[in-house]
Amino acid sequence: MSDQSMASDTASASLCDPIHGGVAQPITHDSAHKHVAGAAFYVDDLPEPQDMLHLYAAQSPHAHARITSMNLDAVRQASGVVAVIRAADIPGHNQIGAVFKDEPLLADGEVFYNGHPMFVVAAKSIEQARAAAALAKIDYEVLPAILGIKDAHEAQSYLEPPQSMGRGNVETALNRAPHRLSGRLSVNGQDHFYLEGHVSLAIPGEDGDVHVYSSTQHPSELQHLVAEVLGVASHSVTVEVRRMGGGFGGKESQAAIFAALAAVVSKRTGRAAKFRLDRDDDMIITGKRHEAEIAYDVSFDADGRIDGIRFEQFIKCGYATDLSLAVSDRAMFHADNAYYLPNVDIKSFRCRTNTVSNTAFRGFGGPQG
Repeated sequence: MSDQSMASDTASASLCDPIHGGVAQPITHDSAHKHVAGAAFYVDDLPEPQDMLHLYAAQSPHAHARITSMNLDAVRQASGVVAVIRAADIPGHNQIGAVFKDEPLLADGEVFYNGHPMFVVAAKSIEQARAAAALAKIDYEVLPAILGIKDAHEAQSYLEPPQSMGRGNVETALNRAPHRLSGRLSVNGQDHFYLEGHVSLAIPGEDGDVHVYSSTQHPSELQHLVAEVLGVASHSVTVEVRRMGGGFGGKESQAAIFAALAAVVSKRTGRAAKFRLDRDDDMIITGKRHEAEIAYDVSFDADGRIDGIRFEQFIKCGYATDLSLAVSDRAMFHADNAYYLPNVDIKSFRCRTNTVSNTAFRGFGGPQG
């Protein structure tokens, strides 16, 4: 037998051999037993360092307003309060925009949505922090607010100019087909409702470094954003994520709000600082799935085959950009679904509203499109 024949026989035999190793063997997830036994440690389960501070963010009661005065003397003097942080106290940049820097960490003279954090109280207990925040004396000049897609479109309030993509001659196709249908559909927003809410624990280290435990889907981005807020190099910030109790996109960019504020307090006081949100505060402060309204005009033949179709997609983005441009792009890209559309026109309006800045969510624009 030639060497070539032997090699061929060996190769054929190896293809028929059963698979050995990890691919064919059941391997227990390293945390599965901890999950079912309730023994898995999440950020809020970590041992709390001595003298750790608890954080609470005071939130705007208005969707859009100018802050004309803010007196926090009573807040600072309240029982258990160690520090009060305003926008002016941020040592670096008061920005946490993941892509575009249009998202202030703390409101600086103007609030852009109902729930916008204005200042943070650090106290010996969360109860003390929450009670102290209620003592603030703040005056506002309430400004016109754009709350919905219709209002945004009428005011031409967009994050960027409307985007278009298409193929063929839509106008001709719409007019020549024997059947034509038009309408409008709405896709509501949705809260991520992860079982573990947003939580961050910041611990001061040597030489001004800070170690942040965070329930985040994007630790490297979080590291950079926290460093920018602190005004330090990225290597001065360590972010650790052992596990998350759910995220679904809601902890991709949004976790930066709480990690950055915890880090600012920790660096300012030299003490550990935890920012753990109650569910109601979590739902008010953080972004959701993008609401959308889609107008369509479609022509088709007797067999239901589409000849021409026009879409207008209106995406409710909120007050800041966050990841809305990419989400809106994906909605456009998914508009054809499983169909070939020979003549199509898709126009996307990325609506800026005085609501919480919407963010990533499973599907990332696909469900809307």
